[in-house]
Amino acid sequence: MSDLKRTPLYHEYKKLGAKTIDFGGWDLPVQFSSIKEEHEATRTRAGLFDVSHMGEVLVQGKGSFGFLQKMLTNDISKLEPGKAQYTIMCYEDGGTVDDLIVYKLEESKYLLVVNAANREKDFKWLKKHQVEDVHMEDVSDDYVQLALQGPAAEEALQTLTETDLSEIKFFRFKSDVTFKGVKDGGIVSRTGYTGEDGFEIYLPSGSGADLWQAILEAGQPHGVKPVGLGARDTLRFEANLALYGQELSKEITPIEAGLNFAVKVNKKEDFIGKEVLKKQKEEGPSRKLVGIEMIDKGIPRTHYAVLDGEVEIGFVTTGTQSPTLGKNVGLALIDKEYTELGTEVTVQVRKRKLKAKVVATPFYKR
Repeated sequence: MSDLKRTPLYHEYKKLGAKTIDFGGWDLPVQFSSIKEEHEATRTRAGLFDVSHMGEVLVQGKGSFGFLQKMLTNDISKLEPGKAQYTIMCYEDGGTVDDLIVYKLEESKYLLVVNAANREKDFKWLKKHQVEDVHMEDVSDDYVQLALQGPAAEEALQTLTETDLSEIKFFRFKSDVTFKGVKDGGIVSRTGYTGEDGFEIYLPSGSGADLWQAILEAGQPHGVKPVGLGARDTLRFEANLALYGQELSKEITPIEAGLNFAVKVNKKEDFIGKEVLKKQKEEGPSRKLVGIEMIDKGIPRTHYAVLDGEVEIGFVTTGTQSPTLGKNVGLALIDKEYTELGTEVTVQVRKRKLKAKVVATPFYKR
């Protein structure tokens, strides 16, 4: 286990008795109490997550706008300092390099927040296409990232800062936010990966443990609980938020994954993968990501085959028993002729073929 990477908060969750696992080479907490309990705490009060394993890349310089327009599917001309945007990097064939959030810090200065497992690959991909007047730096080790998510998130965090958090709207952020008893200030953005209201906070890694402790302490009256990766996954899944390696991959395009809103094929600038994605947008992809709900008793797990009779028509990308709904549901990438709501399909659950039907997503909306 010793060769696993650890975030600066590792000792904090060890103190709390967290159960940790190897997550893409990181020693991270899967749960503190139980996945169901932590899921419910986030949906009804607030959950605190350590997401410091995520990667951060600083892109700046005169050429940075044009460079990022070429690398990213969304249109960053819509950004101004203090605004963030969900976007995707694609290969020439439309397959996904990664999905990420881009923060416009100031004119010609951007922070890209990428998936932990893709950090090195993404940086290499960006470097490969780097142009003049663009300076890039992997600053992942400089930051910790905490996420405070749930209906009580704002109220709890507000007790620690003079900054009026109600002024930070969805996908907006403020830099240089300071917190009581914490040496360094940081970026606070109204973003998240749970389907709930809340914040993601980036600050220098040396101050991470102090902020973690401060939030848990100030959050006690608000029911704030530390939350692990297990509930992070069930929360994002219910809200139909894609996970790289499952709903998105080198083989799965953002259009197939239903992320059309983040692919701006009409922006002036060309971007990598544009031709394929434009065609898929106009003609519709041959397969699509849908929600499925089990009719027979069983859970549709990742990679299980989805069938029409004996014919394989796709596969499950994520599936579980939804803690909020108490139903066995999944996301599945299947041939487009089976994607109408109500269509019955079969899921190969180990040795059994079990009935399921196509249902609307997201499974949960606050």
